[in-house]
Amino acid sequence: MYRTLDIDARAIARDAARMHLTDLLVAAAVFGVVSAAVLTVLQEGLQGYTSGASRAESQQSGRVALERLAGEIRAAGLGRHPATFAAISLAERTRVVLHSDLDGDGVVTGAGETITWHLAGKTLRRDAGGGAQPIIDGVRSFALEYLDALDRPVTTPHEVRSVVITLVTESVFDVPRAPVPVFSTRVRLRNR
Repeated sequence: MYRTLDIDARAIARDAARMHLTDLLVAAAVFGVVSAAVLTVLQEGLQGYTSGASRAESQQSGRVALERLAGEIRAAGLGRHPATFAAISLAERTRVVLHSDLDGDGVVTGAGETITWHLAGKTLRRDAGGGAQPIIDGVRSFALEYLDALDRPVTTPHEVRSVVITLVTESVFDVPRAPVPVFSTRVRLRNR
């Protein structure tokens, strides 16, 4: 009697092992398909996050660069004797040279008293005497428009009374048909 139970128990165990192997193979196949789907969704989410973060950084950098340039244009010509020097000595479409008499000595020769902003490739640079430092990378376009006291376009630097700045940036992961950030402001020279 014990022998019969032993044989039946071994047969049952063998049958159970076969069923477990089949179940294990089916479970492994289902797990593989589900894992592939989950990893694809995670990869798409990571790409979306990276693209969004890149665009946000590009927009923040564009705003900061625009505000900094606008502030320096607004302060151009500052000094005790503003009539003795030009507030702007070079007024080009992608380059401007600004002057301020920060130490009040009547001449513009000190550190930081002459500031140049210009676009070099896709990098907007600022030079205050220590070499052209990059302010923002990924500039799609940068344009300066110079206006006189009657809001007419001018090309002569000493006639400039306000400047329209337009800055268009792009992110590292630009998405086709995505809106392009365009920053624009008009700045009036306070000291002219």
